[in-house]
Parts: sequence; structure tokens; C-alpha cells
Amino acid sequence: MDETTFSRLRDLADPDHLPALRPEYAHRRPALGLGPMDPPPRILLLYGSLRERSYSRLVVEEAARLLILFGCEVRIFDPADLPMPDQVAGDDHPAVAELRQLSLWSEGQVWCSPERHGQITGIMKTQIDHLPLAMKGMRPTQGRTLAVMQVCAGSQSFNSVNTLRLLGRWMRMFTIPNQSSVAKAYEEFDEAGRMKPSSYYDRIADVCEELVRFTVLLRPHTDQLVDRYSERVERDCPVQTPTEKAGLAGA
Repeated sequence: MDETTFSRLRDLADPDHLPALRPEYAHRRPALGLGPMDPPPRILLLYGSLRERSYSRLVVEEAARLLILFGCEVRIFDPADLPMPDQVAGDDHPAVAELRQLSLWSEGQVWCSPERHGQITGIMKTQIDHLPLAMKGMRPTQGRTLAVMQVCAGSQSFNSVNTLRLLGRWMRMFTIPNQSSVAKAYEEFDEAGRMKPSSYYDRIADVCEELVRFTVLLRPHTDQLVDRYSERVERDCPVQTPTEKAGLAGA
């Protein structure tokens, strides 16, 4: 995809500056031995708040820097002008088209939402709602890996990450076991918007390491892992392999 087609990508300031990371403990290539890292794993990051100082965006930016360190190519989508689902006839809006292109581009994704009234925010759900299971023979989410995170205004909660897991399963993504929930997020960042050293930051590093590992591990097999009988029937695409046809006839 031509980079010039993307106008809603957030610039990442100081992508190589990781003040909260203790580099002597970090694997620069956490997926070493699990599969090829060339080309670099492609990771799309989504956040769920439009505030000027959005803690879900700041967490996503910290995750993006870590993913770059771990050998990934990252893109952060800015949802500022994304319409509501069904607001525009036929979803014919450039922000919707760009989000879908980015999802198709990705091999893995990171979703981070604030918790508002005990749930994910509307802007987070809007982004996910604009990603169809199937689109013109392509599948924008199926087979991708997914890491889920949330930020909390008060004590630590897991309502948002639990909902994001449910949505990831519905979108037929491979959601990794680890997750991050940052309590009292307003206390965890300095004035420049950089995360302070803490166990919360360490958990984000854990999640990013694991996302890279699962993405690299699954990337040679994603086509097979999302090949479904029901969809072959719907597409009228019978099994073509003679051995498989013979075995099915015997069954």
C-alpha cells in the first residue's frame, strides 16, 4: 500500500527514546527462533480517547516505541474524524477507508481503551464497528494477532480489556494471553507525556514482547488457520486437492 494514501497516522515523537525501559533486561528480538522477522511484523495500534492528553493514546505510543525496538513496523490510527457507523451512506468516508486499509495492512494489532462507566469508550467501539469480518473477498481482522490494554482513572479494573477480548474473538483474531491495565493513569506519565518507570510500564513491555512472538509464530500459518468449511460453502469453493477429495468421499 502506498504510504501517501494514509493521512490519519499519528506521528510518534522520539521513537527510539525509552526512558522507562531498563535495556539490560530487554530482548531486542523477542521472537528469535520462532520464525522469520523479515519483513518486520506490521502492527496497527488503536486508542479510545480524543482528549488532548489522552492516556490511552500515550499508552499506545509507549507500546509503539517498544514494538519498534523489538523489530516491528508500527502505525497509529488517529480516529479524530471517524464518523459513527451508518452515519455515512455505504460507509463512504475517507477515514473509514483508511482504517480498513490499515487493518488489512496489519499482521497484528494493539487496542487500548479508557474505561468509562465500566466499559470501553464509544470511539473505541466505533473503530472496531467499522472493521467488517469480510470485505470484497478480504478479511480485515481475521487471523491477526491482538493485544488488549486499558487505562483507568481510578483503581485497577479489567472491564475494558475483558470487553476487548470478547470483541477480538468476535472479529476472529488471536488475542494473546497477556494484557495491561494501568490504574490511576494520570499519575503514571510525566509532563512530556512519557510513562514513568513502574510495574505498569513493565507489563506493557511484557505484552509487546508476547505480541511480537505470537505474530511471528503464527504468520506462516494464518491463511490455513482462518480457512473455514462454512466460508468455502458460501463461496462455492470446493476442496481441490485430489487426496482430500478421495478422503472425503470415503467418509
